[in-house]
Amino acid sequence: MARDGAIYVCQSCGAVHGKWSGQCGACGQWNTIVEESRSAPPGALKPAATARSRGLAFESLQSETPEPPRIVTGVTEFDRVCGGGVVPGSAILLSGDPGVGKSTLLLDVAGRAALAGKRVAYISGEEAIEQIRSRAKRMGLSSAPVELASATALREILGTLKRETFDIVIIDSIQTLWSDAHEAGPGSVTQVRACAGELVRLAKAGGPALVLVGHVTKDGQVAGPRVVEHMVDAVLSFEGERGYPFRILRAGKNRFGATDEIGVFEMGDAGLSEVSNPSALFLGESKERAPGSAVFAGIEGSRPVLVEVQALVAPSAYGTPRRAVIGWDTGRLAMVLAVLEARCGVGFGNQDVYLNVAGGLRINEPAADLAAAAALISSVTDTPLPQGCIVFGEISLSGEVRAVGRAEARLREAQKLGFDRALSPPLTVKGGGVSVTPVSRLTEAVERISQNRY
Repeated sequence: MARDGAIYVCQSCGAVHGKWSGQCGACGQWNTIVEESRSAPPGALKPAATARSRGLAFESLQSETPEPPRIVTGVTEFDRVCGGGVVPGSAILLSGDPGVGKSTLLLDVAGRAALAGKRVAYISGEEAIEQIRSRAKRMGLSSAPVELASATALREILGTLKRETFDIVIIDSIQTLWSDAHEAGPGSVTQVRACAGELVRLAKAGGPALVLVGHVTKDGQVAGPRVVEHMVDAVLSFEGERGYPFRILRAGKNRFGATDEIGVFEMGDAGLSEVSNPSALFLGESKERAPGSAVFAGIEGSRPVLVEVQALVAPSAYGTPRRAVIGWDTGRLAMVLAVLEARCGVGFGNQDVYLNVAGGLRINEPAADLAAAAALISSVTDTPLPQGCIVFGEISLSGEVRAVGRAEARLREAQKLGFDRALSPPLTVKGGGVSVTPVSRLTEAVERISQNRY
């Protein structure tokens, strides 16, 4: 039996149990259940016996609400993902793997915003002030008037933020904060929920724009209770593959902007630098196109991006052929292989198939179907695609090549980078300086690639 006033909370998923056990029944993790006291979060409302309900004041949908103002930080890629800038009084949660550059990115945001005249506070619970100063000096931001503090006590932080007026406040990280109203240790589910709730409540009450740094689990999810993601207005993830210098900022949730925007950065000796032309970063520098390579014209948010899709088809040395994919959906590859075999007569039953998106970028849109199929056909027939050719289009189960959105922007980006031809579904827009070879069926694409007719 649990003692009075005690509950048992899983530190991995936040599930509450009536008694202690070695394994959490909700998430299946072992040794993650910790005893915590039943204490109300600080600032929680207590019911008053004499209080009278005043009811609700409803409004219609016809009332006009002005667009929220924006704080332009000066980091263009960060502002793009946020929807044009940071909204005052909003709360943003930034997550990413250890060492990916979260603190470097936010210090860059804080420094440039402070140089632009905004009052910015950077509160770190993981690093000393000397470490932050050293990083700022390496990044060339030592002269930025950012107000630094190293603290983990929630009461001290709230007291300071209520006395002072800031435009942007950065907390690095939420897992290091602790509230003296709870007995649990820093980083526990109770502490993370309580500290995040108090900080978000302060921001919503006319306070500063709040940016919280959150740790991630080994699965890449934000550590702590999922309720924290519901409290904030935007959830940003900072991603980067080991061995590649670029970093990608994505929005998984954004109440003040789109969630399909990305920001591209490149990590260097002096910190992060913005990449204004991601296509040049993800394309290979070889002047000759090898068999099994196709350039895909994709769309990431509002910007077109050209990326190289590589495929290798080789005889299988074992009974079961391998299917290895990097940067694309495995199920999507299985569908393309099935359509090629059933509709076009190109079999892969006794061959290993390897598919890779060069540069480490991950593609999610269906428009990459035709590019993947072109790379596979090029590899199996040992016929390279032309050097200046881009490919895009969606493949249906019937073998039809379907049109995709924003074809004109894809062609315009290709022309800007020197491409002069495209293999795509029939288009209703003009290709400008790009010669378009339309294919309405996948069989037509197989014939044109294998016979080198464009």
